[in-house]
Amino acid sequence: MMKYLLLVFLIMLSDTASAQRFEDYFEDRTLRLDYTFSGNSLHQELYVDELTVMPRWYGKRVRLSEVPLKGNGQILVYDKRYGQLIYRHSFSTLFQEWLATDESKRVQKSFENVFLMPFPKQPVNITIELRDYHNQVNATMTHSVDPADILIRKAGERQVTPYITLQQAADTSRCIHVAFVAEGYQQQEMDTFIEDCKIAMASLFGHEPFKSKQDCFNMVAVMSLSEESGTSWPAKGIWKNTVLGSHFDTFYSDRYLTTLHLKKLHDVLAGTPYEHIIILVNTDHYGGGGIYNSYNLTYAHGPKFRPVVVHEFGHSFGGLADEYPYGNDAPMYFADTEPWEPNLTTQHDFSGKWENLVEQGKAGLVEGGGYLTKGVWRGFDNCRMRTNEEPEFCIVCREALSRLIDFYTR
Repeated sequence: MMKYLLLVFLIMLSDTASAQRFEDYFEDRTLRLDYTFSGNSLHQELYVDELTVMPRWYGKRVRLSEVPLKGNGQILVYDKRYGQLIYRHSFSTLFQEWLATDESKRVQKSFENVFLMPFPKQPVNITIELRDYHNQVNATMTHSVDPADILIRKAGERQVTPYITLQQAADTSRCIHVAFVAEGYQQQEMDTFIEDCKIAMASLFGHEPFKSKQDCFNMVAVMSLSEESGTSWPAKGIWKNTVLGSHFDTFYSDRYLTTLHLKKLHDVLAGTPYEHIIILVNTDHYGGGGIYNSYNLTYAHGPKFRPVVVHEFGHSFGGLADEYPYGNDAPMYFADTEPWEPNLTTQHDFSGKWENLVEQGKAGLVEGGGYLTKGVWRGFDNCRMRTNEEPEFCIVCREALSRLIDFYTR
């Protein structure tokens, strides 16, 4: 009898999970999770830094315990009473990229990381885990959050960074919220920033599937001011006082343009409608960078601005991998592990990727990708994720992006 009752309870719990309603577990507010990730190539540690509550929630409200892509890490939120998984989020980080560098073999470093989730109505347990390039968990940590905790900081209720709406989605309750953020623009350059945003937005919506699904996106321009124009360029000895402290030469790669100041980035965004972030940098020196479900930065004043902003959004929003070779040192892809990115395969487990396109003769298996010349395959000879000169995403990337947009909006 007891076994029967337990079975009935488990079935009811499963049915409850499949019919999960946002309002049963969450408020229409955002819980910002600040973490410090630290360590070196051999050992990593995860620490809670700070918790913040912000008005409104701009992420998904359905399929709460699902993720469309695995990423290099995940956040899993469990109802503390029954242990039920009620929310899940996947991501990648600069910290994990750094672990593949030679520097991580010599020194220990720490990196800021910020993630967003809907604000829980009841206490929850949150597990955060990082995975290595063999898809093995190499660091994990669980902590509890009581929504009544008086030390949860409030932000975004006043002194909100000025912003304007560039495009309103057809249904703002079920759309993809994107914020353009100004980096290295002074007050007198804000008109230039708005024009740069419009150029970037037009470039994105000039590509499929964004073009045909434009109504699924809500876009704003956040006018964050910098004390100085431009960005830092360490190789030239140039250091600028900008709102996000961005710089070239990330990991000593001259064109890798990033910011390590994620807490400041989200402070700037507090109170604005955002989930995905595009940072436009006021420089004409070529560079950029994009991290899945974190942010991307793009130089805004050069001949490659338009293709670069689209390419980097392919990383930060779409989870697409680079398809070009860059050097076979410090590989991130291995024969015993299938990439989580939808546009690459090691053929370790090709099922569920673009095998249907191969069968239809619309795509193939072209060797080279993920910075490697051998052992990794892409679906098409050329693509926006391979070269700036290619005008479109290949069919493999288009279909992957389309599935992702549908995941968040249908």
